[in-house]
Amino acid sequence: MSAIMLLLGAVVIFFTAYTFYGGWLARQWGLTDERKTPAHTMYDGIDYAPAKAPVLLGHHFASIAGAGPINGPIQAAIFGWIPVVLWIVIGSIFLGAAHDLGSLIASLRHKGKSIGDIIEVNVGLTAKRLFLLFSWLTLVLIVAAFANIVADTFVATPQAATASLLFIPLAVAFGFSVYRRNASLTASTIIGVIILALCIVIGYFAPLSLSKVMWIIILAVYIIAASVMPVWILLQPRDYLNSFLLYGMMAGGIIGILLYNPQIRLPAFTGFKVGTQYLFPMLFVTVACGAISGFHSLVASGTTAKQLDRERDARIIGYGAMLIEGVLAMIAIITAAYLTGDKFAALMKAGPTNVFADGLGTFMTSLGVNFTIGKTFAALAVSAFALTTLDTATRLGRFAFQEFFENISESGEKTQSSPTARFFGNRYVASIVTVLASVVLAFTSWKVIWPIFGSANQLLAAVALLAVATWLANAGRNNSMLIIPMIFMFAVTLTALFFLIKANAAAGNYLLVVFAVLLFILAVLLIIQAYGILTGKHKKTMTSM
Repeated sequence: MSAIMLLLGAVVIFFTAYTFYGGWLARQWGLTDERKTPAHTMYDGIDYAPAKAPVLLGHHFASIAGAGPINGPIQAAIFGWIPVVLWIVIGSIFLGAAHDLGSLIASLRHKGKSIGDIIEVNVGLTAKRLFLLFSWLTLVLIVAAFANIVADTFVATPQAATASLLFIPLAVAFGFSVYRRNASLTASTIIGVIILALCIVIGYFAPLSLSKVMWIIILAVYIIAASVMPVWILLQPRDYLNSFLLYGMMAGGIIGILLYNPQIRLPAFTGFKVGTQYLFPMLFVTVACGAISGFHSLVASGTTAKQLDRERDARIIGYGAMLIEGVLAMIAIITAAYLTGDKFAALMKAGPTNVFADGLGTFMTSLGVNFTIGKTFAALAVSAFALTTLDTATRLGRFAFQEFFENISESGEKTQSSPTARFFGNRYVASIVTVLASVVLAFTSWKVIWPIFGSANQLLAAVALLAVATWLANAGRNNSMLIIPMIFMFAVTLTALFFLIKANAAAGNYLLVVFAVLLFILAVLLIIQAYGILTGKHKKTMTSM
């Protein structure tokens, strides 16, 4: 079978879904530009700041994409390419994109607050505390997994390390020019992309080689700084400029596939059990961000909702960005599926990023690009977006940590006056604690962390769907489009966590066992808290639509 048909078929299906299903959801949830967004009503210049739609789409897409939709589908290819492709397409349209759009709109209706605050309003304060602890633990796992991946990539491809470091001052200069000197966005983008290309050239000729431990330390310092800086000066412009790198990589991959015309050689289906892994539930948690990701709900409600200029922009940014990520996941599975089984196994010894970079490098030779240059470019793009996920996840971890403590007082009342709340509510303290916890885990191989990360991330998606569904129930709106996805994701992830707890206990990975057990218990408690509202036995005060 030709990979061209596979890719074009997915693009057509995604476009149709965006037009019809995405449009229907937008109407169901009442998107209108007549209502001012929190970026305007709560502007503070640090977290709340309106951004033009192309800039915010770049920031949001770069934040949610990362290495997840690349690593996950390639690892899941052990089950065959058909199950992976079906889950990417169906999951992205009916679960992932609906989850992302719903999370974004729910946050807009709650003054740009996080999913935790949405749960507090619609379920209760106890449920909010449970969710904040749950999401913080998940974010620690995300930071640990991606710090590990970035450090390994920088060691293996030092050219990517140099270019990534040069992107940081470029992003600061871009943000300062556009937001403080009112420079033209178009002119600044053109200049920024040219300098971005120059950074890649410099990185190619002046690679920076350091040990993995040193890179983890450098990354830890960077993400702490990125977490506390105003969003307009680093996070937003860096993600925006990096999005062009990702768009370029995707364009090179798509055009390369069309010209190279690779044929699918990997087995279509290898069985319901491969080695020690079962297709259910491991396929779904391994593909992870390629179909649905709970991390997206934290991005949507943690940063994107605070920067949305107009409500109707939510459709392209919330629903559309997930479908673009689905295209990226399709490119990723093609880089694995065109290989023979032996070649796939050989490349996988160096990790899924190596499979992806090798595939893109091969496809781009049809464009006249040298294989080594193409492979290096692909590896750079993956590391750049894993780094983007890192700084965004750290900022979101900081938000969750601060929110957990902001209501503590000796009397138990909702206040921020207690010494404990002031100390842990400090953004520097919250960032440092989050990063230190992640660094401890980061020295564990990402191959060990990934299954727990995938399960936690997908379980977070189920919880976010629960939060949006309870909000819709309280508001008297139709939430049936979220109930089935929510039930399915709870079934998948709780089953996966059960298997992973047993496996890690047997292997002596007790720290990961503790994380998995805590996540399992917290999820069950959240389900119990929300059950009455979802079944109509209890309702909170109706919230604004």
